[in-house]
Amino acid sequence: MEDRRYVLIESRDPFDSADTWFVADTATALRARGRAVTVFLVQNGVLASRAGARLSHVPRLAEAGVTVLADDFSLRERGIEPSELTGRAQEAPIDTLVDLVMRPGAITIWH
Repeated sequence: MEDRRYVLIESRDPFDSADTWFVADTATALRARGRAVTVFLVQNGVLASRAGARLSHVPRLAEAGVTVLADDFSLRERGIEPSELTGRAQEAPIDTLVDLVMRPGAITIWH
């Protein structure tokens, strides 16, 4: 069980959906138990990756040791430049997500 890796995919706008804290709470709890955790932001979920985004869960995730990635296509669709990202989130192509979920031991949750 030690090699389990968790990939949580967040597609919802954190400023429009009250339940996006589910992902942040789950990811930080898993990380606190020593698990490797990546949160991959897609679609409107990337809105939380902007520097200065109020009430964003990205800083909390990064402080807990969770890797936070933002889909490059979703960012471009919403007019968010890589330079606008918080330093705690990294731009990544969807291929990265595919690689993460296909790894042996990967457990994926899409929200």
